[in-house]
Amino acid sequence: MSGKSKLIQRYTAGDRVNHALLALAFILAGLTGLAFLHPSMFWLSSLFGGGQWTQFLHPLFGVLMFVFFFVAMVKFWKYNLLTGNDFRWLGRLGDVMKNREENLPPVGKYNPGQKLLFWSLVLAMPLLLVSGIALWQPWFAPMFPIGAVRVAGVVHVLSALVLFLGMIVHIYSALFWIKGSTRAMTRGTVTDAWARKHHPLWHREMTSGEKH
Repeated sequence: MSGKSKLIQRYTAGDRVNHALLALAFILAGLTGLAFLHPSMFWLSSLFGGGQWTQFLHPLFGVLMFVFFFVAMVKFWKYNLLTGNDFRWLGRLGDVMKNREENLPPVGKYNPGQKLLFWSLVLAMPLLLVSGIALWQPWFAPMFPIGAVRVAGVVHVLSALVLFLGMIVHIYSALFWIKGSTRAMTRGTVTDAWARKHHPLWHREMTSGEKH
């Protein structure tokens, strides 16, 4: 079998199911949250049976999103630790933006951009959860002073914005910037050539057993 046709497993079936559930929970939490962000978007509540149902469902979708993300975080955090090569990679952003990967230091399973996105989500997700609990009517919000609830509202919106922008970057990168990335989540495998080109240290680990 030629190197070009050889396939390397990047994600298990369980990883892909969790990713799909996380994406679904993100979409549902986002839509229900947007319904209350501004009156002009309240029409989104009709997708969920009206305002009361939307208010009831939003925190549940948010908790599910956190749970699915937590599962992924526990499994993949060790692959997202920044290394010396990662810092050198970040110092060559000109080459990164122009896709001149031949000029960049080799990276492992995730490149530094993906790692920074991961850690931004590690920060944003707990903030969303904690601030969401303080806003959760009628169960938890009455337990907090009004000042804390107001602060929680600001933190919740800002954390959601970080999450939303992160997802835009994630989706754009997978669909348009690094061609072939979507195959990893739809089929669980990538080609040998793709792994060697975009994640050479990880490719070496998967083909020779070396750890990076």
